[in-house]
Amino acid sequence: MIVINYGSNITQNTYDSLKASDIHIYLRHEHSVALKPNLVNSTPASNGATTHPEVVAGIILFLKEYGVKDICIIESSAIGENTNRSYKNCGYESLSQEYDVPLIDLKNDAVISKSHSGYKLKLCKRALETDFLINVPVLKSHCQTRMTCNLKNLKGCIPDDEKRRYHTLGLHRPIAALNALIKTSYCVVDGICGDLSFEEGGTPIPSNRIITGRNPVTVDSFCAELIGYHPDDIEYLKIARDIGVGEYFTPEMKLVELNTENKPPYQTQGGRLAERFERNINADSACSVCYSSLIYALYRLGGNVDGKLYIGQGYQGKSPDGFGIGNCAGGCTKYVPGCPPKAADIIKHLR
Repeated sequence: MIVINYGSNITQNTYDSLKASDIHIYLRHEHSVALKPNLVNSTPASNGATTHPEVVAGIILFLKEYGVKDICIIESSAIGENTNRSYKNCGYESLSQEYDVPLIDLKNDAVISKSHSGYKLKLCKRALETDFLINVPVLKSHCQTRMTCNLKNLKGCIPDDEKRRYHTLGLHRPIAALNALIKTSYCVVDGICGDLSFEEGGTPIPSNRIITGRNPVTVDSFCAELIGYHPDDIEYLKIARDIGVGEYFTPEMKLVELNTENKPPYQTQGGRLAERFERNINADSACSVCYSSLIYALYRLGGNVDGKLYIGQGYQGKSPDGFGIGNCAGGCTKYVPGCPPKAADIIKHLR
């Protein structure tokens, strides 16, 4: 089961997503719960690289209402970054004080070694031994692995020297093995404005969505298609599936969408990269989630698209001569259906 919730009320939408999810099947009030955001650096979430503290606030509110008392936030920022500075600059110090939830810097944590798939890997003890690990990544692109979401976010649960070593091991296979050793209990994906081209931020694309689900492979495969990839395009995702971490999302699985009527119109201040493709696009009252799918698709295609693209509610009942994106532009000469269409489908049709 996957729940996707649209809108800009981040804390409330996160809380509502968990209420509508199947987390109650797995979570017990006596569990110790660790929340693992993505604080790769100390930039604000609006820059597209780090997890919104409002997402974590929504999770904490849900957990406290559920009866969970033992809650902490764990993270180890990227090599060369100071985790405590990231906690402060990204709004987590004030979050910790408001909700009385401790912040754990995994750079200082004890290390345990475990083996899987031919790799002996070093793991942070706190991440390994918590009863219930809630993975809270940002859905965004990555310059080496194409996408980073739940599976790759667990690299923040290993020591810095191990992070370096993963690159010498080819990155993808150790990431998959890592997820076989540290079990994600539930996923809450920050899909508010993930960066389009670089994991450290700078080109955020507003999408205003929260995605929740049980299994990281299932959720990541669903998210991959949202940003224009087939799951097999993400090598570590395919390997994780093959070694039994989880299964890809399929149409037969349950998908719940919330607040679809609240998809806000796209605004151009979303990022420099989005502006680069505006010459191709005629937008009229386009929802942000639909527009971001188109931007992701154009980025994957290198912007090499001839003719005009039409997108948005303003084209309902109209028949412009060009290529329509989404059901609202279905009167165009050609169009890709969907509300919203997936970036992967847009790429296929445009090609």
